[in-house]
Amino acid sequence: MTPRDAILSRLGGTATTAAIDAEATALLIAPERPRVDPAALDESFLEMLTLPSIAATVERIGSLDQLPRAVAAYLAAQGLPPVLCVPPDPRLAAQDWAGLTLHDRVAPDENAVLAFARCGVAETGSLVFETSPTAPMLPNFLALHHIVVVPRIVAQLEDAMLGGSQPRAHYWVTGVSGTTDIEGTYVRGAHGPRFLHVILTA
Repeated sequence: MTPRDAILSRLGGTATTAAIDAEATALLIAPERPRVDPAALDESFLEMLTLPSIAATVERIGSLDQLPRAVAAYLAAQGLPPVLCVPPDPRLAAQDWAGLTLHDRVAPDENAVLAFARCGVAETGSLVFETSPTAPMLPNFLALHHIVVVPRIVAQLEDAMLGGSQPRAHYWVTGVSGTTDIEGTYVRGAHGPRFLHVILTA
C-alpha cells in the first residue's frame, strides 16, 4: 500500500481500531522532549549550534576580560573593519576596547553587533534574549554579523525562564535567518543577520 493509499483508507474509515491504538501507543512512547545530559550541557549546546540549520560559529573565552580581543579577532577574520555596535551594558564598560571603534546607534547596514544572551538552551541551540534599557532589541536584527556572549547554558527550553527577575519581554533566536522564497533557493540573512558567532564565557 502506498502512503497515498494509507491516507485515503483512513479518510474512508477503513483503519482498524487496533491500528489506531498502536499508532497512539507509539506516539506516547516517544519522549515529549529530547533528553539532555546535565553533565554535558556545553557539549550538547555546541553540537546544536554547529548543525547546518543553525550554522553558527563558536569560541570560548575564560572571562569577559578576553572579550575585546576575541571580537577583534573575529572581525579581522571576516575582513570587517574594527567597528562594533554595542548595547549600553555596564559589563562592557570595564573592558579594554583599544583598537575597536564602538557605538550604540545601530545603522540599517550595520556590519556587526554585540549582544548578551540571557542563556543558551542545550536542547535546541537557542539563544534567549531579554529586553531592557541596557539590552535593546533592534540591533540584533539589523546587523550582518551577530556576535553573542552566552554566560550560561540550561538544559531544556523551560529552564531558560527559571530563576531571577523576569524581563518585560524576551525573544528566542535559533540560528541565522533564512528563506527559500527566492526562486526556491535557500538564502541566509533574509530577515536578519547572515552570520551568528557565539562566544561562551565562564
